[in-house]
Amino acid sequence: MKTFYKVFLAIFIFSIAVSFYALDWQAGFMDDENTKFIFSIASGILGIIVVYILHLWSKLAEKK
Repeated sequence: MKTFYKVFLAIFIFSIAVSFYALDWQAGFMDDENTKFIFSIASGILGIIVVYILHLWSKLAEKK
């Protein structure tokens, strides 16, 4: 995996970890205060998926 992808992978994992830490577990999952963190977690997961797709595409381009 290229360094470029590793940097973004680390950023997304850090973002997800901070969002999980900031969740108010007593308030409920879809409480108004927690929705911004839920969207942040979802965007981090989506970012990780995009990084892996880009990594797979770069591996396919190298094989040609």
